[in-house]
Amino acid sequence: MTVPGARPRVIAHRGASHDLPEHTPAAYRRALEVGADGLECDVRLSADGHLVCVHDARVDRTSSGRGPVSGMRLDQLRSLDWGSWMPDGARSGSAGDSAYGDSDEGGGDLEPGRRELLSLRELFVLARDCGRPVELAVETKHPNRFGARVEEALVDLLTEFGWQHGGSGVGSGEGAGAAAAAGVRVRMMSFSALAVRRMHRLAPWLELVYLMERVPRVYRDGSLPPGAAVAGLDVAHLRTAPDLVDRLHRAGRRVHVWTVDDPVDVELCLASQVEAIITNRPREVLAQVRAAR
Repeated sequence: MTVPGARPRVIAHRGASHDLPEHTPAAYRRALEVGADGLECDVRLSADGHLVCVHDARVDRTSSGRGPVSGMRLDQLRSLDWGSWMPDGARSGSAGDSAYGDSDEGGGDLEPGRRELLSLRELFVLARDCGRPVELAVETKHPNRFGARVEEALVDLLTEFGWQHGGSGVGSGEGAGAAAAAGVRVRMMSFSALAVRRMHRLAPWLELVYLMERVPRVYRDGSLPPGAAVAGLDVAHLRTAPDLVDRLHRAGRRVHVWTVDDPVDVELCLASQVEAIITNRPREVLAQVRAAR
């Protein structure tokens, strides 16, 4: 439920992806440096079964290579350049027209990790070792050739880190307590209701977010797929269906909104009392949110 007066969490969409190439170590380190409450990533399986942080089904848009992510081994994916598509000083096209204007922070080639692939395991380590509490919002991408293996691989990785209920792993402590001890809070997201239901069966202890570009009629009353406690909404819904957030809150759901890069949309999120704002521009959105308190 919404806590009156609580500020929304600011989640860095693919890292600080307005300033640096999306899903790269540099983008996530920048997001942590500017104070983002959480990090959002998309994950796909490589041909040899590793979860990697890549949005598209193919590597063509964001790397120097061509072909499907699922058809490449991890070492092949690592051999690609994941940053040259966004030249020095360039900005991510999805946020380039924001009313915030350009960031003062450079996105040049001198930034370490600007051209590297990031695995989900490496992102977990980055979050675990960052020295402060941080949230991780992991979106499993569907459809894909591996189907349920994506969610199964996510559960395996959570278990490896000891971030699962009642289990043990390489993390300190046991189960969910290990994640808490590391200051990490993980949730899974998907546009696929089937994937959300599957994850609920595999990991009933995990927080789940059902992402909706269009709200299916069956969920317009504020209900969500079994196990999902959070609705992930396109910011356009706050303009076209202003009562939707109220319906979700009345049904006991939390609301996370994506992708919010314009100050006007941030104000709309604040007025709607959503619980999280997902943005390519965490520095600017954090400043606006804090100033509004």
